[in-house]
Parts: sequence; C-alpha cells; structure tokens
Amino acid sequence: MATAALVLTGCLSDNSAQSGADEDDGPIRIGISLPLTGDFSEPGKGVQRGYETWAEYVNSNGGLLGRQVELIILDDQSNADRVASDYERLINTDRVDLIFGPFSTRLVVPAAQVAQDYGYLFVEPAGAAEEVFTQGFDNLFYAAPAVADDHYNHLAEYILAMPEDQRPSTAAYAAMDDPFAQGTAYGLKEKLEAGGIRTVVDEVYPPNTTDFGSIAAKIADSRADIVVGGTQYQDAVNLIVALRQLNYQPELAAFSTAPTNPEFPQAIGQQTTGILSPTGYTTQAGYPSNEVFVDYFQEKHGNTPTEDEANAWTTGQVVAAAVEAAGCASPDTECQRQLIDWLRNNEVETVVGTLSWDEAGRPQSAHLIQQYVDGEIKIVLPEDAGEAEFVYPKPAW
Repeated sequence: MATAALVLTGCLSDNSAQSGADEDDGPIRIGISLPLTGDFSEPGKGVQRGYETWAEYVNSNGGLLGRQVELIILDDQSNADRVASDYERLINTDRVDLIFGPFSTRLVVPAAQVAQDYGYLFVEPAGAAEEVFTQGFDNLFYAAPAVADDHYNHLAEYILAMPEDQRPSTAAYAAMDDPFAQGTAYGLKEKLEAGGIRTVVDEVYPPNTTDFGSIAAKIADSRADIVVGGTQYQDAVNLIVALRQLNYQPELAAFSTAPTNPEFPQAIGQQTTGILSPTGYTTQAGYPSNEVFVDYFQEKHGNTPTEDEANAWTTGQVVAAAVEAAGCASPDTECQRQLIDWLRNNEVETVVGTLSWDEAGRPQSAHLIQQYVDGEIKIVLPEDAGEAEFVYPKPAW
C-alpha cells in the first residue's frame, strides 16, 4: 500500500493552490451533525472540540488545497431521525463540499446511509459496532484503530494467559442498549467464555437509565470475579457508585469509554486504582502528528486532549489526506468517488497511528488497555507499549 505522510494535520500542502483540480478559492465547507444535547452530549461535545481545533490548525497552516476550512455543525439531539435529516439538509440545502461523521453507532448508521445515497465520502470518529460494517456501505471509514468487538483483545489475551489457579473464573456484564457499548462488552465476553470464564450476570439497560440499584444488586449477589460495563459515561459512574454502596469488590473492573474522561476520578470519588478501559488513543504516543496535536490542543484549551477529541482530529487527518491526494473537495460525484477510492487503497498516518481499512471500512489495528495506577491512567497492555505494570487483583474501591 502507498502511505500518506501526514506529519502535521494530515497532509497540509504549501503548494496546494497549484493543484488545478479545484479552482474555487472560497472556503471548503464541511457539514457535521453531533449530539450536543441528549444522551450522548458529553462525548459529542468532545468530538466538536476536536473537529473545531483541527479546523483552526488547518486554517492557520494554509488550509486544504490552498482554501480555508469552514465547519457547519448541527445538533442532532442524540436522535437518529434528527441526524439523518441534518445530513440531508447539509447536503441538499447547505451544499457542503465534504461531511464528517457524528458520534455513536446509533447515529452513524443513519448518517452513513444518507451519505451513501448521495455518494459522499463518510469518515466517522465513533461508530465502532459491528452493525456499522454490515450495512453494505462502500463510502465509510472508521477513524480509529479497532472496531468495538476487538477493543478488549489485549485484555482477553492477558487474562487467558494467566495460570489457572490465579485466573478469574466468573464474570458479570452490564451493558447499555447501544451497539457500541454492547459491542465492547460482548466482544470481551465472547473471548472469555471461549476460554472457560463463566458468565454469571448479563444485564442490558436502556440508554436513559439512572438508577442502577437492581443491576448492582444482581452483580454483587453473584460475587463475580470480574465486572465489565459496556458503558458511555454517566451510566458507568452511576453503576460504580451503586456497586460500591453494596461493598462489592471485584478482582477486575473494566468500563468502556468512561474512565478515559478527565472528570471520571472526581465523579466516583477518586477511588479509581485498578479500573480498566480500552482506548484507541494516548497523548504519550510518539507519532509526529500526535506531538503536534497535543501541543496545539493544550495551547488552545489549557488541557490535554481526550480520545473523543483525538478521534475527531483523526477524522480530519484522514479526509485531508484524501483531499490532498485527489486534488479536489466538492460535492461532485466524481470527486467524492476519487476520495473514497483513494482511502480504500492507501494508508494514512494519524495521531492514533497508521490507519488502513478493509472493504467495509473496518480499521486494521487494535486498542490499547488503560488502567488507573496510583491515581493516574496509564497504558498497561500490551506489555511492550506499557507505561505501568498491570494491576491485578484490583484494590478495594
């Protein structure tokens, strides 16, 4: 495969105005719908910050194809019907040149369908569930290292490699009724069950659940060695608080997404040591564009970026690489097909590493495993990428 070298933003070009493929010197307008209110508003706002910071950086470094970037962002209110109508509006009324995807598998699928119907390239930062990649989309690319089912691969391998007399034997699962959340939890469940670790609790709850008393009681009564939460953010916090109130002390506790949020330690009372989460991003990664990203983001916002913000920036990098390679950015069907075809056959260097995709848009890599160690979240798996040693069993919370 050819490799696009994106040391800065994902292929900024000082001579891009000479490409000749798009003579329009107006801004490149990029349409986006995000859940800025509703169930997914917390990560949705993180994705918004990532997109906006990427655009600011691109514009301060010459733009794309010599043109400035303008983002048009709508609030889909975490509603699947609304997100589809938003992209219809962005394409038909606003006549945007490009689109970026929303947050959450629930919103990615209907958005991607609209993009497919109009022939638009669709790169998205947060639709990792398997159902995204089984719809027949030929325009979709997920801008992260791995799909949801594979997020915990390194953890499963580590657990199953333990000596049998030290290895956990039972597991409890609680997952939001959401394709991404269930995908992460059940991807791990499938692998652990195949290795002989018995499931003793398997609960699915609606996205708007706030009272986790009954689910926590089932988990506590089971005395499962492992608890796994297929969670977003507030649901993980509420579940942990409920489990602690019942003095349930697992040997291992893993929750998707939530522990990577900088507000997580304060939300659960600082009792974080040993809590795990998969992540597709670390600020410590030595990729050249990541070092630039972290420095720029910190200068702009006064804090380091989270995974949501990094995945949004990665989306920008991926689209920018295709735009610069194809020499066009317009709603024209031929241009959009050139962008899609280029990504289908090339690799892109990003802040989360080198990305390439299969024919359905699945990235061909794996997530890292983070764990809170001495009050800080550190990469612990795989061991050759570790910043700290894996903590097992988990101390009391």
